[in-house]
Amino acid sequence: MYRRLSMVLFPILLIALVGVGVWGYRENQQKNAILIKAENQYQRAFNNLAFQMEELNKQLGNALAVGANSSLFHRKCLVNVWRITSEAQSEINQLPLSLLPFSKTEEFLAKISRFSYHTAVRDLTKEPLSEQEVQVLQTLYEQSKELSSELRRMQSQALAQNIRWMDVEVELASQNMPGDHSIIDGFRTVDKKVTEYSDVDFGPSGMNIFQARGARKMDGPPIDQNKAREIAFAFLQLPEDLKVQVVENGKGTEFESYSVTVVDEQEDGARLNIDIAKRGGKVLYFMNHRDVQESQLSVEEATRQAQRFLEEHDYGNLQAVSYDTYNNTAAITFAEVIQDVIIYPRKLVVQVALDNGEITGLSATDYVLTGEDRNITPPAMSMEEARTILNRNFEVLAHNLALIENDLNEEVICHEFTGKINGGIYRIYINGMTGMEEKIEHIQAADQAAQGV
Repeated sequence: MYRRLSMVLFPILLIALVGVGVWGYRENQQKNAILIKAENQYQRAFNNLAFQMEELNKQLGNALAVGANSSLFHRKCLVNVWRITSEAQSEINQLPLSLLPFSKTEEFLAKISRFSYHTAVRDLTKEPLSEQEVQVLQTLYEQSKELSSELRRMQSQALAQNIRWMDVEVELASQNMPGDHSIIDGFRTVDKKVTEYSDVDFGPSGMNIFQARGARKMDGPPIDQNKAREIAFAFLQLPEDLKVQVVENGKGTEFESYSVTVVDEQEDGARLNIDIAKRGGKVLYFMNHRDVQESQLSVEEATRQAQRFLEEHDYGNLQAVSYDTYNNTAAITFAEVIQDVIIYPRKLVVQVALDNGEITGLSATDYVLTGEDRNITPPAMSMEEARTILNRNFEVLAHNLALIENDLNEEVICHEFTGKINGGIYRIYINGMTGMEEKIEHIQAADQAAQGV
């Protein structure tokens, strides 16, 4: 009996063992393929990083080799520096360095990228490189040469010792694991060197580049939590018996605010959140977290609801400039209008539920922080003069004067042309003083429908 049973079971067990072996072999092959792919990616990213650091040094050297009046060549070199540093940052992000203190190197590359970009985009024929900017380039050239040499040394060492990046990743994840740490030590050395570069003076323009946008302070007398609660209830017209929680944010900073959270138990616990500036008591943000049912209103009807809301809360003369729809809600961007000029830095967004037109959100941080006081200088160029700069195939549909922030974070007066070209709708902003094309925006479908273009 046992003999017969074994004769039956043995083939079954043999087939099962063969099947498990085949499955294990295939799994191992797939695992090895993934490991090889990851290893190749790491190798490529590191080799590209070493190459780009060397190219960065060459481009900085080229910029220093020509005369002070070689504005076109300076622009070319600076644009290349910006491109190379951006690519180098991308390669760093593909390496397994998340457990290494490598942030100083990334920050250093980001500063070089911003400095080169903001210097290149200005008109160097009218405002050539200053002595201070040339000195910055000289310093960056010397520093990039040192970093490039260190990366090439690491590259040679990795090739000579046949170091695998997968092993580096394992060693980073397990600090106590033995192994060759030459690559890890090399990156630590690079980051340590960069720490010593923190005294680079990027000049007055550089200070503007790296200064946080939030440096604009909130103005007005401070309010306490009770006043914040009062403002929230008045702004949203809420009954006094609702439960609220008031939390202070950013204590000790220039941007202190209160978050007021309202829970309405009669409305299935629907929550309202509203943020109020501690100085001045202005509303920065609010959101009604409720489910919005099927859309019943058009974007035009939602815009009228938003305008009515802004008028009721005394937000001044605002114009709808952008529209977007998602999850049965409309997000409508408004900008202030002064002397027939659209002030884009002073903008806010109103969110409208498309089922019943209720205002479900407001984002007014830009509107509050940019302030009201500004002198608007009329453009030196007329609309007709600015229009000659446009592509001759650009069909102009509308024109406005607009104040925008350019790539140098400067407010500039522009002629805003809305029109058609290549099957799309665009806004083109022509600097009213220089004739330079400051910005170009592609208008999305929701904007086109709402504006009838």
